Amino acid sequence: MTRSAILAALALSSALAGCNLAPKYERPGGAVPAALPQGGVYPAAASDAADVSQIGWRDFFLDPRLRGVIETGLANNRDLRVAAANVLQARAQYRVQRADLVPSTTISGSGTFTNNIFGAAGAAAGAGAGTGTGTGTGTGSGAGGGTGGGTGVGAGAGVGSTSSNVEFFSVNAGFSAFELDLFGRVRNLNRAALEQYFASEEAQRSTRISLIAEIATAWLTLASDQEQLRLSRETLKTFEETVRLTSAQFRIGVASELEARQAETNYQAARNDIAALTTRVAQDQNALNLLVGTTVPAEQLPTGLDDTPLTRDALPGDVSSEVLLRRPDVLQAEHQLIAQNANIGAARAAFFPRISLTATIGTISTALSGLFGGGSFTYTGSPSVGLPLFDGGRNAGNLDYAKASQQAAVATYEKTIQTSFREVADALAQRGTIGEQVSAQTARAEAASVAARLSDARYRAGVDSFLTSLDAQRTAYSAQQQLVTTRLSRASNLVELYRSLGGGLR
Repeated sequence: MTRSAILAALALSSALAGCNLAPKYERPGGAVPAALPQGGVYPAAASDAADVSQIGWRDFFLDPRLRGVIETGLANNRDLRVAAANVLQARAQYRVQRADLVPSTTISGSGTFTNNIFGAAGAAAGAGAGTGTGTGTGTGSGAGGGTGGGTGVGAGAGVGSTSSNVEFFSVNAGFSAFELDLFGRVRNLNRAALEQYFASEEAQRSTRISLIAEIATAWLTLASDQEQLRLSRETLKTFEETVRLTSAQFRIGVASELEARQAETNYQAARNDIAALTTRVAQDQNALNLLVGTTVPAEQLPTGLDDTPLTRDALPGDVSSEVLLRRPDVLQAEHQLIAQNANIGAARAAFFPRISLTATIGTISTALSGLFGGGSFTYTGSPSVGLPLFDGGRNAGNLDYAKASQQAAVATYEKTIQTSFREVADALAQRGTIGEQVSAQTARAEAASVAARLSDARYRAGVDSFLTSLDAQRTAYSAQQQLVTTRLSRASNLVELYRSLGGGLR
């Protein structure tokens, strides 16, 4: 094959490089409404609302202890490290696949030492020649006598070839079985690998956002349980004083045994709450340590959950659902969909001829010093064409599989958007009423505390019965517990809304 033929084949490959059998990608639409829910329970947008995805987590979380814990978690969490390793794996796979777009060129040198092929075969040749001359004289007399002499000369020779060493040296550079991608098979496989790489990057970003939200929620849960534990210990002191008082009154006959036993019931219930909450605090700390990937220093742990703001509150209330398309998990699903789209193109290209080319150029010489001398240049070119005729339905099966995988990817993408829509809608629905809940619960706890003090005073003055005072104490204790739980719900709701809208990347 001449050099011009090789160049022509490469030119033909370049001319047909635009041939792509993959279906044109169109982003699926209509899976969710164009706008997030508005009106009714859903809140109106804040006047100073900003793009949540542009609010860094250091700006969103206000408590310096919480920011320190999150920063430590981003550096040590093992799930985040796995996600980062997955990105490196996908990038390496893409580089491997991308290498098929260009010839894999190698250079080699060799030296050959062998016998003369004729001597090795035992071939021989010979020739011979001979000459001779002679003279003689003789005389005789009487009885007889004679003298004679003769001289002769002869020569002969045979020549046969003997074994001798033959040396060859060569240097070659070229490529083997490089596919001329006329129908886009290799390019589509390369596109699929690239999109999988992009998907792994988005998966890492999604893991990062989720980790920030999980650490913040675990930290707030620990703060809530510590606040509950503090409240139970304070209440235990009150119940203990009530038990001491009723027991003394029972001994002198002023109070009944029923009143003493009921006071002890409240006291033992508070003791049980303290034991359970002590366990929960320890478990909360263990969960936080697991998320962070190391033991959280004591100075970064919360001491309680009061009404102090821990996060920013100015988050948007009415936003377009287009914001969901920027969420990392949605982008991950879309990249996987595009990859499956490319796989269809690769499966279709398998039905068409596959053309490959092997070519080398080099130099050969019988002497090492003559490798690059005149007349030593060599080249070879060997194109090949393969056309599938009968494969038992393998190519058709691969194409059907690629199409089915693409349909599954479409459904996964739409389900991911629907899930994100529901997460944001749920968070907005709770945000629309959580402020009212906290306000009502705060007022209820204050009223219950006042009622408990008044009831105790009336009981000591002999106006109300002990049962009324005891019931007021239980109500006040329950109202305080519920207030702490409601505050936790408000803080967790803001964290969830921040996460579901795609915040936390910076």
